[in-house]
Amino acid sequence: MDAAEFRRRGKEMVDFVADYLENIEHRRVYPDVEPGYLRSMIPSEAPLEPESYEDVLKDVDRVIMPGAASPACTELETVMLDWLGKMLQLPEDFLAGTKGQGGGVIQGTASEATLMALLAARCKAVKCVHESDPQRSEADIISKLIAYTSEEAHSSVERAGLIGGVGIRMVATDEHFSVRAETLEKMVAEDKAAGFIPFFFCATLGTTPSCAFDKITELGPLCNAENIWMHIDAAYAGSSFICPEFRPLLDGVEFADSFNFNPHKWLLVNFDCSAMWVKKRTDLIGAFKLDPVYLKYDNQESGLVTDYRHWGIPLGRRFRSLKLWFVFRMYGQSGLQAYIRKHVELAKVFETMVKKDKRFEICAEVVLGLVCFRLKGSDELNEALLKEMTHLGRIHLVPCKLRGRFVLRFAVCGRTTELRHVQEAWTHITELQHAASREFHTMW
Repeated sequence: MDAAEFRRRGKEMVDFVADYLENIEHRRVYPDVEPGYLRSMIPSEAPLEPESYEDVLKDVDRVIMPGAASPACTELETVMLDWLGKMLQLPEDFLAGTKGQGGGVIQGTASEATLMALLAARCKAVKCVHESDPQRSEADIISKLIAYTSEEAHSSVERAGLIGGVGIRMVATDEHFSVRAETLEKMVAEDKAAGFIPFFFCATLGTTPSCAFDKITELGPLCNAENIWMHIDAAYAGSSFICPEFRPLLDGVEFADSFNFNPHKWLLVNFDCSAMWVKKRTDLIGAFKLDPVYLKYDNQESGLVTDYRHWGIPLGRRFRSLKLWFVFRMYGQSGLQAYIRKHVELAKVFETMVKKDKRFEICAEVVLGLVCFRLKGSDELNEALLKEMTHLGRIHLVPCKLRGRFVLRFAVCGRTTELRHVQEAWTHITELQHAASREFHTMW
């Protein structure tokens, strides 16, 4: 939508809400639909081409309103996670609308998803040890549990370990900043020999510093053989997997126990919307299920009802799947793929400009929309350049450390970013480079 249409549609939506409130006394206070009613009323997959806003809004009345907030809120979420899972070509084990035992859920952030996966893995590990050693206390078992993640992983993984009360070891990476099976296998063997219980590995596809990819095709079989829960965090990069040319980056997901990425990062869905899938939903539900009488409901034991309060921390949940439904239908799969491809192409343009300037260097392989680069020279010189950029406020770059070196990160992620913006950004950076160099040499 352009600004004019957005204003018009916004006013229409206010009228829609006002009409609903004005006539609310004529509606049932409780929905009169059967469990599973919604799935048969909409297609089984996201449309390839965009649909009109009018058609989507008509379906709100036809599909959503008869189910009120619930069960429509729950059932649309289940179907939308199946739609998205099919767009990613996830194995059927992760989808709810199959004979598999898995399913998807919307969490608030990737941090929440990682924590949920770790807690579910912890519960599963404790039960497993109890089966072979019933006399062993839960506290003793938990004290021996060890989780693993990349030294390049987001700090939220380490934070999940702190909340979960388990130790986390950082796994060294190769020259491409990727975790390899050989390194993890050695650490697991050492910990088992020392009496610890390896139980969880968080693999990252698209690390925060450099968008590196752990080798899950070799890590997955290792985790499966060692009975280690493998969770995949693809918070940023996951959106790109809807494009066939980037889908190979997800190869190996079939070995995972859980997988997560953030549509609110790169798939045109507003915050918050973090999509998480589990291969075996009972592992997740079993870790958090409590059923006081005031939360019981009809059909609870029928197997037809998904109860998402057992899939995460909050009991109350918002209707976040509506955002997915609107975006998938108004852009279509083709529109979302074009959006991703455009950003990757713009990042490649920026990479080319950096490579042509002998004063700068590329610091990591450019796979998607992130370019890691720096001025050749000291960290202090690059810090001075970033300081000048931040002071002027025309572009914003967030730095990182790669192999101990201060690195600048150029991320193409704005919905309205065009080629001219990338070109202007590079011109701005090169102009500031002169000023930063003069300031640095004056200081020293």
